[in-house]
Amino acid sequence: MTKRVLITGANGQLGHEMRNVLDGDDRFEAIFTDVAELDICDAEAVNRAVADNRVDYIVNCAAYTQVDKAEDNVELCRKINATAVENLARAAAACGARMIHVSTDYVFNGRGYRPYTEDMTPDPQSVYGSTKLEGEQALMRLCPQSAIIRTAWLYSPYGNNFVKTMMRLGTERDELSVVADQIGTPTCAADLARAILAVLTAETFVPGIYHFSDEGACSWYDFTVAIHRLAGITCRVKPIRSDEYPSRAHRPFYSVLDKSKIKQTYGITIPHWYESLSHCIEILQETR
Repeated sequence: MTKRVLITGANGQLGHEMRNVLDGDDRFEAIFTDVAELDICDAEAVNRAVADNRVDYIVNCAAYTQVDKAEDNVELCRKINATAVENLARAAAACGARMIHVSTDYVFNGRGYRPYTEDMTPDPQSVYGSTKLEGEQALMRLCPQSAIIRTAWLYSPYGNNFVKTMMRLGTERDELSVVADQIGTPTCAADLARAILAVLTAETFVPGIYHFSDEGACSWYDFTVAIHRLAGITCRVKPIRSDEYPSRAHRPFYSVLDKSKIKQTYGITIPHWYESLSHCIEILQETR
């Protein structure tokens, strides 16, 4: 039986990759929307879209992700990351639909020293992280038959992201200074999209909170060195401390996520971040 899936944020990095994994898959009838097709901050519009399309699943890829700008745009950030999620959750619950919502490592304080599991207590340190947590809480309260997937350091061949920025700057400059004391895991959006597909196609849908990123861990400095090596860029990369590169929002110093739960529940195999980065850079170089 064909499942009707509503994708929000379809023009973003993850939305593009969801198009790629669902394209031609006759198990699904996918309805791709971004703000021009569906303003998820408009509760009435969301209710109509979910009801009229008889949606079985909502995959929410939409988010306000400009971490520094969020500190000065609190209401807009909350509107997209929390209120809109509440709208989607209410509409899903009213129609008996299930929802898969993408969240972030920023719900944690980043002061840990071992990979974060789903049962660890959130403690966001930024407007972005706080509003994403509000969205999670609203979804679990209003539509408990939902899956929240927290991820981190997302990149892809689409849109603006760290990989594309470092490739561009590496060709424009002789030297770059990059933070070396923040540790996390780069995540290719294509890998996250395949994980979401595994949830959609599972024999048994198991609601709850899950963590997903690619395997391994590195600093932003290590990540940049790898990007340049794979892209054949010879720019010198200099490691610096976070306090040498002040930012408006607090960044977690350690945000590695434990993926055991999603791997065991949905049988997902996750590649190492370097392997996925290599594939992404191949695509970027082919499309230049």
